[in-house]
Amino acid sequence: MAMEFNLIPIDTLVEENGAGEPVDISASTTRTFFCTLYISDQIEQESIDVSIWGSPDGIGWETHPILKLPQRFYRGETRAVLELTYRPEIRFIQARWEVNRWGRVAPLPMFKVGLHLQEVPAMPQHARLEAASIGQ
Repeated sequence: MAMEFNLIPIDTLVEENGAGEPVDISASTTRTFFCTLYISDQIEQESIDVSIWGSPDGIGWETHPILKLPQRFYRGETRAVLELTYRPEIRFIQARWEVNRWGRVAPLPMFKVGLHLQEVPAMPQHARLEAASIGQ
């Protein structure tokens, strides 16, 4: 069965930089995930940067993110694919976020966000053969 989980629970109130809980993805068969960032509320003059980080043990994290989503300013959804097929050493992933606020109104940034991941299922063998024959 395909893995499905939230790296950031939906409607999490974010007012400062932070990180979510590590998630063990070692049970994933395809190691490919469809990521959806949801922003359900925000105020003006602010931004949020969300990234996904990898680790072999859930304790020591890489020095750079394995996926960085585009910077966002407003409500809506942002989608991306996280492909870890060629990174077998990564067994845990974690979301991190950085917020920025400018202007003269409220002093703190405020977003309500969520980051949902759904494993992309493996392509059936007959579909792979058909796709290969089309390319010839």
